[in-house]
Amino acid sequence: MKGIAGKQTRGLPTAAKMICADNTGAKIVQLISVYKIGSVLRRYPSAGVGDMIKVSVKRGTPDTRRQMFRAVIIRQRRPFRRVDGTWVQFEDNAVVITNERGEVQGSDIKGPVSRESAERWPRIAATAKQII
Repeated sequence: MKGIAGKQTRGLPTAAKMICADNTGAKIVQLISVYKIGSVLRRYPSAGVGDMIKVSVKRGTPDTRRQMFRAVIIRQRRPFRRVDGTWVQFEDNAVVITNERGEVQGSDIKGPVSRESAERWPRIAATAKQII
C-alpha cells in the first residue's frame, strides 16, 4: 500500500454499509475488514477516511453482487479534525473500489473526495473532480 498513514477518527465500524461512489456497478457495499490496522483482542476493527478496506457488494449489477473487493474510504459522516484545526464532516459514507495497489477500477468518481484520501492515494486524486 502506498501513501502515508493518516491519524483520522475512525467513524465506520465493521459491517457498516456505504455508498459506492464510482461507476463499477456496485451501489451499496458493506465493510468486512480493514487492512493495515493494529488489532486489540476482542475489538472490532473500524475504519476512517483514507483507509483501505475489504467490502462485500450488497446492491449493484448482477455480476458485481455478492463479490468482495478492496476499496478506499473517501467520505465519512463522523466529524474528524484536520491538522489546521478545522473539523470536516460529509453528508454520507462513501468508498471507491480499487485494486491492491490503490488504482481506481472505475473511470469516474461521483461527489467530493476528502483531501486526506486524495493525498494518501494519488490515483484517486487524479480521478476525482472535486477535492475538499
